[in-house]
Amino acid sequence: MVNIREITKDTTWLGGSDRRLALFENLFPLPDGVSYNSYLIRDDKNVLFDTSDASIAGQFLENLGGALAGEKLDYIVILHMEPDHCAEIADVVTRYPDVQLVGGAQTFKFLDQFFPGLGKDSRLIVKEGDTLSTGNHTFHFVTAPMVHWPEVLMAYDDYTKTLFSADAFGTFGALDGGIFADDHDFEKEYLDEARRYYSNIVGKYGPQVQAVLKKAAGLDIAMIAPLHGPVWRKDIPWFIDKYQKWSTYTPEDDGIVVIYGSLYGHTESAAETAAAYLRGKSGKDVKVYDVSKTHSSYLVSEIFRASKIVLFCPTYNNGIYLPMAALLHDLSALNVQNRTFAVAENGTWAPAAGKLIKEELAKLKNVKVIENMLTIKSALHPTDQTALEEFVDAVIKE
Repeated sequence: MVNIREITKDTTWLGGSDRRLALFENLFPLPDGVSYNSYLIRDDKNVLFDTSDASIAGQFLENLGGALAGEKLDYIVILHMEPDHCAEIADVVTRYPDVQLVGGAQTFKFLDQFFPGLGKDSRLIVKEGDTLSTGNHTFHFVTAPMVHWPEVLMAYDDYTKTLFSADAFGTFGALDGGIFADDHDFEKEYLDEARRYYSNIVGKYGPQVQAVLKKAAGLDIAMIAPLHGPVWRKDIPWFIDKYQKWSTYTPEDDGIVVIYGSLYGHTESAAETAAAYLRGKSGKDVKVYDVSKTHSSYLVSEIFRASKIVLFCPTYNNGIYLPMAALLHDLSALNVQNRTFAVAENGTWAPAAGKLIKEELAKLKNVKVIENMLTIKSALHPTDQTALEEFVDAVIKE
């Protein structure tokens, strides 16, 4: 059955949600699914912004046919060539063979890699500042390289003041029947997943996001229509401020995140004890995570949120416990900056993890590593009380 929503004048959402997919990009857990958004503008000429992932192809194509109601499709604007948004381009061209494909020069390079020769005779190449008029609507193209692929475009409709933002301002999570962010308690239901989406998918490219935000600041934006997650028509400055913080690697709050690895529970016990002291002495929000159990995408998201991170790690094969080493690799790959770290190590005969972790953290930009390091021999004991309190005090002081 056709499932579409008018989101503003002449503009129809015709996406869908996938609740069966377990891993986004075969990497990131999707406990609440994900949405794929596509938009149709009906005007003197009808234009489709992006298609969908193959997983919702049937629903998407049915929605497109229902929204067009027998009319001609004149343009497909390709904002992003990643397969979760471009998979149905060939099917749409088959159904509407007179359609013209619109995208950047690099867009068509990628198109030919995914769909060799598709639409060769009917292409319109656009660049920064170019426009496409369909009648009442005029779309202004904005380049957004590396947010988060190099070919990405955004488009601003000066008639409805809608920014079609590609993957920017997206979030994990199915839509649960509400297409708008204000249909939900977004902060409670989606903010963590929006941050997890940003930090893991786009997080590396903070300077590029900053460049796009500066362009967006010159636009009168009444609505943001992303390719994942709900559409924004209210509280837009609030969400843009989140992107401002995330893209400048500025903590959202002064909370403390404790992340531990533990083979047999002794390092875990020490981390839990330290967390209790941290909360009691500082009055700050403290969250504790097991690096072996919690997927790194959630840990990365929490590190983007909080200002201080405390790592408890056992020595393993004279090195860093493997799940902790993997997390540190992710932090480097995602360009994490502007955080304060504290390190606690455990080792029965030759503790080595702490020094190695500090070496890895030193590779990050503008990161402070607290000099005071807690060293545990096998397990935390009453004789370690003074060292523990000094360690906790050093974290709070910073």
